[in-house]
Amino acid sequence: MLDRISFWKKEEKTELNIRQDTIPAHVAIIMDGNGRWAKRRGLPRVAGHHEGMKVVKKVVKYANNLGVKVLTLYAFSTENWKRPREEVDFLMRLPGEFLNSFLPELIEQNVRVTIMGHKEVLPVHTIQAVEEAIEKTKNNTGLILNFALNYGSRNEITTALTEIIRDVEAGTIGRDAINEDLVSRYLMTSSLPDPDLLIRTSGEVRLSNFMLWQLAYSEFWFTEVNWPDFKEEHLKKAIYDYQNRGRRYGGV
Repeated sequence: MLDRISFWKKEEKTELNIRQDTIPAHVAIIMDGNGRWAKRRGLPRVAGHHEGMKVVKKVVKYANNLGVKVLTLYAFSTENWKRPREEVDFLMRLPGEFLNSFLPELIEQNVRVTIMGHKEVLPVHTIQAVEEAIEKTKNNTGLILNFALNYGSRNEITTALTEIIRDVEAGTIGRDAINEDLVSRYLMTSSLPDPDLLIRTSGEVRLSNFMLWQLAYSEFWFTEVNWPDFKEEHLKKAIYDYQNRGRRYGGV
């Protein structure tokens, strides 16, 4: 099974032939390794987060140019509140800095910004920046840039089940109507297709409470490259490997 997991290693650069007919419609990325990138350079962790923000801008352009329809980025998890207060405060300022500087380009590139997660507990300045981007890009028809912000999959599934129980008790839906499709409609990604490809950087090989339901049949691609060092060639390699796998969904 391990041979199904692709790790990026230093090797001679070769031209990868990406087929346009099988570009993954939805790519999800766990952007990991900002702190490790900074530590190796004797810098504070926040410097790694700031550098990682620059990479987000580049990856959005790469994905859009390649024809990806949805790009979901794990920006801040429900567990990240456990980090030092200074780091959390910095991370909460990043969406505003990112969107304020990049929003004109997102509009020009026809990118639509969305968010999934519990934003009601986010700082006001973070909410305002996100809502402004959502409002100003709501009519765009190109790549959907979906930020997972204060998101945790177990919480998402628990909330969905609670809402389903409430609607059953209210008579809005019948017990016999409960199936996988119905559960999916109660999730935060109800308007999006499930990810075709999951990418995680920094060498960690786990999901970290990210889209546990939605990733059931996604292809996984792990790389030892830290997020601030992630480049277009890595995204292309991930898509190339994806295109050369057989997706059978439990069949033969």
